[in-house]
Amino acid sequence: MRGHLVAIFLSAVFLYYVLYCILWRTDVYGVPPVEMKRRNKIQPCSSKPAFASLLRFPQFHPFLCAADFRKLASFYGSDKFDLPYGIRTSAGHFQLALSKLQSCDLFEEFDNVPCKKCVVVGNGGVLKNKTLGEKIDSYDVIIRMNNGPVVGHEEEVGRRTTFRLFYPESVFSDPKHNDPNSTVILTAFKPHDLKWLWELLTGGKINTNGFWKKPALNLIYKPYQIRILDPFIIRMAAYELLNFPKVFPKNQKPKHPTTGIIAITLAFHICHEVHLAGFKYNFSDLKSPLHYYGNATMSVMNKIYL
Repeated sequence: MRGHLVAIFLSAVFLYYVLYCILWRTDVYGVPPVEMKRRNKIQPCSSKPAFASLLRFPQFHPFLCAADFRKLASFYGSDKFDLPYGIRTSAGHFQLALSKLQSCDLFEEFDNVPCKKCVVVGNGGVLKNKTLGEKIDSYDVIIRMNNGPVVGHEEEVGRRTTFRLFYPESVFSDPKHNDPNSTVILTAFKPHDLKWLWELLTGGKINTNGFWKKPALNLIYKPYQIRILDPFIIRMAAYELLNFPKVFPKNQKPKHPTTGIIAITLAFHICHEVHLAGFKYNFSDLKSPLHYYGNATMSVMNKIYL
């Protein structure tokens, strides 16, 4: 008799929980989902891009949406890989972070320009003291990465930013670097990156353990500006562009694509024409600048690879 009562009680609790989620529109984590709609798709172009053979899915949407990221992960195979190449053991972390974002759109709703011409701007010292800013600003889409600044370097690298890729250890923390018209893209390499974003968006205490460098403790961007990159893009960068092995030898540390290579892979999926700037380094002169900003020289890079 007691067993029957326990079973009835547990069934009642489960039913209450299900009804609660339905009525209050929360997910299994108790988080109200944000309505994310892909209002705008990549506009088709009459001619194929030169890199079309590299693309498995030419119309691939690169940002995760709370409503269907699990379904699409299953379709594209991302549920079979761990971070940074999939969601297999981190789906819960993705769900929590996505629940606090306001959009997963690619371009602005009114942006209907087909055959977009894009430039991916690296942070290389080759841009230092150059005057490419006006040329860079003339592109339809400008993709930057990490903490390569625009403020104070407009003549060298331009003023506009369409997308900026980042991870917790590389994001700006000074509000002067926030362009409200730009979209910033979290490139998650580990579960800690998603937890970090969730903690910042909810005002929780930031756990700085598990990072190779102290992450930003404040977020200068608004939720409407933030997207989370689909791990499929990182996987394509690793396996299709760089031909990394899926399993590294035991005596070799696994490698992952840099944000620069990931940014180029993103550009291949959303642009018709892709140009690069700032990806050249002068390894023959250790006194040459490492970045177009700051005072670091190529000697720093030389130490890393010795």
